[in-house]
Amino acid sequence: MIKALMVDADGVLVGGRPRDGRHWATDIEADLGLKLTDVQAEFFVPHWKKIVLGQADVMACLRPALGTLAPDISAETFLAYWLENDSRVDAVLLGDLDRLREEGMKIFLCTNQEHLRADYLLSERGLKRHIDGIFYSAAMGLKKPDVAFFKDSANRSGFAPDEIVLIDDSPANVSAAKQAGWNGIHWTGERSLADELAGMRI
Repeated sequence: MIKALMVDADGVLVGGRPRDGRHWATDIEADLGLKLTDVQAEFFVPHWKKIVLGQADVMACLRPALGTLAPDISAETFLAYWLENDSRVDAVLLGDLDRLREEGMKIFLCTNQEHLRADYLLSERGLKRHIDGIFYSAAMGLKKPDVAFFKDSANRSGFAPDEIVLIDDSPANVSAAKQAGWNGIHWTGERSLADELAGMRI
């Protein structure tokens, strides 16, 4: 019997600018005078893998990158811009999850995330009120699609693997979760949560 849903953040429950759902950096050049390709080359490509695994501090990596690209922009300003513009919550899916939670289903976030953004989504975007917990890469030192990530998350949750369903937009993540004994749904947003869960014993 399914007792817990592990819901991915980016690409499932969260994504894009709150006002229109477009990519967070759509207007970054007009707003901050930065090119996304430059930010990727100086910051994301060399540092993100370690940051998302909790092996490097996002601000410690961001400051020298911005020092090279735009010394007049503080790391705090960039971070606030990024977090605010990459935090649109799917209200329909959240409502569906709330209803299931009211009926006794446990709802967890299960996401590759660094510490500051995880906290922002929970606190500033209010997701803390809608979930029973979060399993994220920087806190665990593991990330999807590593099968160990799913095994560790199941152990921490207290549920047996076959009692869990992962809802994720990445086929590789869904496949890895199934290897760990979970159930999995490849989320495309084309069907309702009820339709995706139809046929599962809940």
